[in-house]
Amino acid sequence: MKIDILAFGAHPDDIELAASGTLLHHSNIGLKIVAIDLTQGELGTRGNATLRLQEAEKAAKILGLSARENLGMADGFFEINENNLLKVVEMIRKYRPEVVFANAVSDRHPDHGRGAELVSRACFLSGLVKVETNQQPWRPKTFYNYIQDRGLTPNFVFDITPYWPKKLESIMAYSSQFYDPKSKEPASPISSKEFKDFLEARAREYGRMIGVEFGEGFTSERPIGIESVLNLK
Repeated sequence: MKIDILAFGAHPDDIELAASGTLLHHSNIGLKIVAIDLTQGELGTRGNATLRLQEAEKAAKILGLSARENLGMADGFFEINENNLLKVVEMIRKYRPEVVFANAVSDRHPDHGRGAELVSRACFLSGLVKVETNQQPWRPKTFYNYIQDRGLTPNFVFDITPYWPKKLESIMAYSSQFYDPKSKEPASPISSKEFKDFLEARAREYGRMIGVEFGEGFTSERPIGIESVLNLK
């Protein structure tokens, strides 16, 4: 399948929390988008692997994804090694995206930065003819990292104002992970009632940078080329 955007997350819900508004826009204009979760999030304080897979499928429908896959790497323990690099290369070559999104380059959870480096390296390796996967080589045109818990300075901000309610819906598809006054599971850094306020504040902060209500921030490994300064906010 030839798609437009391939989004990677170390855990189910990473993509929704940090980049779902951007994906919703591009899905809405007819682009083909696929999400790949590296792990099942089995070490999460709340829920379990089976439940999180079900939640990920629910979120995929809300986002209008063409497909979603899980690579089954070990949550908290996956490493940047040949086996895991080849798993990601296979996904890149399978879907042949123009654009790849991945985790934040540095974050509170060590899986995020490690996942970012893993996907970045795989994007390069995927274009090498002598890397054998029984697939044709493919290197994405661009690679960007979304911003997660830590407030990094973005290289660009995408206006997600029209998609804010739908973004929240995709996040709340992971009902096991977020605030539920009836839940008897242990508290986690994202299960507090105030976490939703943090998400809104972050989106408003990035939106304010470009003069809109809500935004999502991204960083880039290389300078971003533009075709017209008149199209910039």
